[in-house]
Amino acid sequence: MFRTRDTTSTMIIFSDSNDDMEIVFTLEGLTQAGIIFIMAIAIIVTNILIIATFLNFRGPSEVINCYLLSLAVADLLCGLLVVPLSVYPAVVRDWVYGDVVCRLVGYVEVTLWAVTVYTFMWISVDRYLAVRKPLRYETIQTKTRCQCWMAFTWISAAMLCCPPLLGFNQPVFDSDAYICMLDWGSMAAYSVTLSILVLGPSLITIVYTYTYIFNMLRKLRSGYAFHDKEYVTALSENLSNPSHLMSFSLVLAFWASWTPYIGVRLYEYFTGVKIQVQFLHFGIVWLGFLNSFWKSMILITMSPQFRLALRIFCMTICCRYKGRMQAELIGMEADD
Repeated sequence: MFRTRDTTSTMIIFSDSNDDMEIVFTLEGLTQAGIIFIMAIAIIVTNILIIATFLNFRGPSEVINCYLLSLAVADLLCGLLVVPLSVYPAVVRDWVYGDVVCRLVGYVEVTLWAVTVYTFMWISVDRYLAVRKPLRYETIQTKTRCQCWMAFTWISAAMLCCPPLLGFNQPVFDSDAYICMLDWGSMAAYSVTLSILVLGPSLITIVYTYTYIFNMLRKLRSGYAFHDKEYVTALSENLSNPSHLMSFSLVLAFWASWTPYIGVRLYEYFTGVKIQVQFLHFGIVWLGFLNSFWKSMILITMSPQFRLALRIFCMTICCRYKGRMQAELIGMEADD
């Protein structure tokens, strides 16, 4: 038999059996569990929509869509395998799934994070080549080549992050954010090496490529005298592509989401003092994971091609004349 006792902010449910076990439900815990649950639903729904939209689109598409599809897959896996597992622990304030699952969740988190960082690096390279070699871009950046790079990225990220999965690192349950993470402090040498391998080339590449892109955009707008008119025409056409600004916004949103968490963790590590504010730790962790949702908003607001593909996908669900309707929307046929 179960009985309940209510107070202003706490409900206690306990059993009268010989094995008395009491579970405390607080208003704060239920609220945070609700936030995590809503985030999980939002991440899953939006990224399924992104993946379905890209796969359904049959018109001419940019190579960058291969990278965006990879980002959506990584975010979807995060929404399916990581975020939902924190809902019940937020209610009971404890990890209830065991050490093995905790270790797997920590491994999946860092692997998907590395995949995302590497993918942003490849996106910046793609945008750089579109500006640096506008006349040869389509022959250099083929879909097959980009798909190979993404397969290499997923495999290398999974291998680089696997030592903690093999038992060399103990999982840690963050009781402030209700999520399992790997204890990187116990493997300082490996942690530093992994950080260098993941962040080093990625950040250097992103900074260099986008600096070059915006510098060329500045030169073009200021009327800089280029010698090759054919090159200038192709460059002007490529720089007018909204994918440059959209991809840069994706990068900014990612680092804006995770910088507070990284900053607080570095401060606590080097000072040896943990900030005793539970809401702060909860907020900075889930602000980072919320990045998996913001990507869809950036695509919708800043990518005309994605909006077209999304419109086609939504209409094909309701319309039986799918082929003809797609052709009309893409511009291959005249409107009726």
